[in-house]
Amino acid sequence: MSNFGFIRTEWPSVFSDCARAESYVFSDPRTACIYARRSIEQLVTHLYTVLDIPTPYRDDLSARINDSEFKSVAGHVIHQKLNLIRNLGNTAVHKDTPVDANASIKALNELYLIVIWAAFNHSRIPDDVPAGTQFDPELARRSAPLSPKELTTLVEKFRTQDAELAQAKSDLKRVTSEKDAEIAELQRQIAEAQAAKDSSLDSQDWNEDRTRTDLIDADLKAAGWDLDEPNVREYRITGLPTTSGAGFADYVLWGTNGKPLAVVEAKRTSASVEAGRRQAEMYADGLEELFAQRPVIFYSNGDEHHLWDDFGNYPPRVVGGFYTRDELELLIQRRTTRLALTGRPINPDIAGRSYQKSVIAAVDEAFGAKQREALLVMATGSGKTRTAVALVDQLMKANWVKRVLFLADRRTLVKQATDAFKAHLPHVTTVNLLDAAEREAASGRVFTSTYPTMMGLIDQGDDTVFGPGYFDLVIIDEAHRSVYRKYHAIFDWFDSLLLGLTATPKDEIDRNTFELFHIENGVPTAAYTLDEAIADGYLTPPKEFNLGTRFLDEGIRYDDLDDEEREEWDSLEWEAGEIPDDIHASALNSYLFNENTVDLVLERLMSDGLKVESGDKLGKTIIFAQNQRHAEFIQKRFDHHYPAYAGRFARVVTHQTDSAQHLIESFKDPAAMPQIAISVDMLDTGVDIPEVLNLVLFKKVRSKSKFWQMIGRGTRLAPDVFGPGHDKAEFFVFDFCGNFEYFSEHFDAPEARQARPLSHRLVDARAQLLSAARGHDDVRTAVAEELARFSAGIPRDNFAVRQHRRWVDDFSTPSAWADADDADIAEAAGHLGGLPSSDIDASEEAKRFDLLILHSQLAALEGKFDTQASKTVQMIAEVLLTKQSIPMVAAEAELLTGVAGEEWWQDVTLGMLENARVRLRGLAKFAKGRRQNPIYSNFVDELRESEPTALAYQTTGVDLERFTEKARAHLNAHLDHLAVRKLVRNHQLTDTDLDDLKGILIAGGIGDDETIEKAAEKAHGLGLFLRSLVGLDRQAALELFSEYLDESRFSSIQIEFVRQIIDELSRNGIVERGRLFEEPYTDIYSGDVFELFPNGDLATIGARLDEVRDRAQPIEAKPTA
Repeated sequence: MSNFGFIRTEWPSVFSDCARAESYVFSDPRTACIYARRSIEQLVTHLYTVLDIPTPYRDDLSARINDSEFKSVAGHVIHQKLNLIRNLGNTAVHKDTPVDANASIKALNELYLIVIWAAFNHSRIPDDVPAGTQFDPELARRSAPLSPKELTTLVEKFRTQDAELAQAKSDLKRVTSEKDAEIAELQRQIAEAQAAKDSSLDSQDWNEDRTRTDLIDADLKAAGWDLDEPNVREYRITGLPTTSGAGFADYVLWGTNGKPLAVVEAKRTSASVEAGRRQAEMYADGLEELFAQRPVIFYSNGDEHHLWDDFGNYPPRVVGGFYTRDELELLIQRRTTRLALTGRPINPDIAGRSYQKSVIAAVDEAFGAKQREALLVMATGSGKTRTAVALVDQLMKANWVKRVLFLADRRTLVKQATDAFKAHLPHVTTVNLLDAAEREAASGRVFTSTYPTMMGLIDQGDDTVFGPGYFDLVIIDEAHRSVYRKYHAIFDWFDSLLLGLTATPKDEIDRNTFELFHIENGVPTAAYTLDEAIADGYLTPPKEFNLGTRFLDEGIRYDDLDDEEREEWDSLEWEAGEIPDDIHASALNSYLFNENTVDLVLERLMSDGLKVESGDKLGKTIIFAQNQRHAEFIQKRFDHHYPAYAGRFARVVTHQTDSAQHLIESFKDPAAMPQIAISVDMLDTGVDIPEVLNLVLFKKVRSKSKFWQMIGRGTRLAPDVFGPGHDKAEFFVFDFCGNFEYFSEHFDAPEARQARPLSHRLVDARAQLLSAARGHDDVRTAVAEELARFSAGIPRDNFAVRQHRRWVDDFSTPSAWADADDADIAEAAGHLGGLPSSDIDASEEAKRFDLLILHSQLAALEGKFDTQASKTVQMIAEVLLTKQSIPMVAAEAELLTGVAGEEWWQDVTLGMLENARVRLRGLAKFAKGRRQNPIYSNFVDELRESEPTALAYQTTGVDLERFTEKARAHLNAHLDHLAVRKLVRNHQLTDTDLDDLKGILIAGGIGDDETIEKAAEKAHGLGLFLRSLVGLDRQAALELFSEYLDESRFSSIQIEFVRQIIDELSRNGIVERGRLFEEPYTDIYSGDVFELFPNGDLATIGARLDEVRDRAQPIEAKPTA
């Protein structure tokens, strides 16, 4: 007899696993949890089949449960239960910690309700479902388990990821027509049974309160609490100001001395968490009266936890989870052992300057006044890190902090901080979390890390050692960078004091340093400016040379060249063979690299730059280049003019440079080469090299913070740099791109705001349209469905989502969005828009097109039809009309003709715009522009004062582009050809294959030998050109990088990075290694990519990319036997 007998005939395989889970509830709880998870995996897979739900981006249980379409079918309650069983099963398989009967009973209780829901709503037996019942443990107790031998075999089977189930899934992907007919008949029978059912589930108790309690239980267990210890649950407290004078606290967490450390009050998930605050306070009063120790207060609704340390006079605050016993005991101990900070001594050997002591005192005052955040604004080179080390030393000695986390955005900055803490606090163990060996032995007091590394360590879920209460102080180095949108979740997770260090705070919407630290705009906790540091003699001033060249200012005009230069101009490899009349100044050093321009800059530097060794050698110099190719070109020109230095004097130091860190260390050494470091975004912040005497700004900078960070590379003092007794008194800045002039004229102008991620802007725009379009039901329905799919795809288990889970749950259905008022819609968009979601479209062009249409719809509601958004949509339509050789585009020619014209836009309706969005968004990618290949010239430039002007610039290339698009469409129409299949599926090509591919094009009238050879030459090979047309089969790309998509081994950022590689391979067929250091990869991760993929992973990825490229290039065909 089984609790699940009612599905024995309908779902025999699901019943088998449910029955086995049931049989092990008491005898082997671990196996029961494993089988419960297996049961829902089989059930969910079956539901995907009968409901015709497409397989999500990953074919695993987590992705299936959290897919937006499935969540809309299951609803919030069932979705929570499925995730709870999944987590219990994962813990049982992957962890060695004991699993008790409480966990297995919990799993079976939830499994029973899930099966009731599924069988009632999605089976042929709805009237056989025992509605209104609950799982009966006594019935389970009588079930017979398997033998120990069978059990051992099955557990091992699950540990190897259940190959049998994986094969079943694989077989499902190759469904035959016979199987399709079977499924269709099953769907018909289910629909017929559902239509005829007489029973209901109105009497079913879904135990939402129990699920909410289970969520809190899971977070408490993650913090190491044994909830089965005596007096933890439902503890009776007397002396309360109630009618009975007594009450039961949901949880009391006890210390090793038998006194209460914390009380936890739980409220319904749907209720405001604040409803539990007063009740928790009364329980804390009662416990304090009974035990002479006031506990810390937590109150929670399962999704959102609040901590209230009212004894310490701190207001309540949201926390990411619960404290461990050790952390709570330390918190309570500090009530009596923590010393006042005012007047506490500061180690002068660490920070002995008066301004350093002053800013530390300001932080002391802020922390003493119960502020939990402080921001120090200190000029680059004034010793921010030493100041932070001295503050940590003081706080540790005063018993304010035990463990400290120091975060920076680059490996070099982490290394510098690690070295500083080890040098100045040798008695305190410092752990660099970037070092695998140190991380494994992570028993330190000070931890240093980059943001992505820490995100990954937190994202390990219950396996992380870094819980919300682990650190007492988190320090953000260079707080103007990286901490805004992408990594803010770190500071929401850790419940610690927060200290920010920065040289250039910003006061702007969305990227506001002051807002992050909850202080008044423009008023940091303490500041020490560059002017003050120079006046006090602690830093050296810059001497700027505001220079320029004619080409950098005005660009190059064909008419201004002499006859010889015009001949060279005509011979350059311009895009698609179209020779322009002029080149805008912005093209210089972007894709046009002119020898004479670089030579003039190097000549001025070498002649007028500050020199050492009695004027015989240029002092240490940083040249800030525009991009990697520009940097390499500068080095090439330097080596050409100064061959005596044998290529050692000037070196490129960028993220793409092999052994870049070794080169930086050599550059820091006054006696070692190189003397000139040519950098692209690697040496502009955080690298301390006092001996730098010259800076060359060979690119335009429009970020004030970045500009002053770059200038800060030269401000540090350098005693005896020019010889004994001859110290550094100034440094030179050679500005060839008008940066000083720009910031002189625009210094107080607000900087451009950091654009929100495109997916966030889409959510905001849809939310605005949902509010504005009341009365337009069709459009509101479509918008509500889009928003619901996005919010339903948000992973609730992600730590960055935890504090927003109520909004995720409340707005996961179209009706929730459609029925909400305008204020709730706006607030929901604010909470959800910036969160990750599995529903985010991979096509950037399609998303941008969506946003343009949304803006056009909002404008249309105001009676505005001629807007920038509408003009851009018209332009896209015009471009697409020139590409009707693409069948998908040709099919929409009539609509495109209308959208491209003016008449269509006169009194356009929201429905017309929505129809255009749906039909054209997939075509937007074909309107994307092309990137100009690098061009190297040698026209005579002239050095002069910079007076920037702007000239028009345009290039065209219609013929080659049309040939390319025709070839693409023709090859895609011949995917069944063996050579095309090999090209698409990443098989090695031979010369015979290339001949076949070329023949396909010629036979189809797509091009002749000359055209094809020209295209092949431009792409460095016919195979590479043809691969770029058809892309790489996505399944082949996924198989190539599947190991890097394993959530158990790689962080969400690493996986997103690899998915971008897969997307680009699918589109373009080839990804060169250098692309990984450019957009959009730098948008995913702005730091050092070598840091993102340590331990040789980046080299492996690069090797596989090389393999993909090489397989598109022929090898000699071997004769067959």
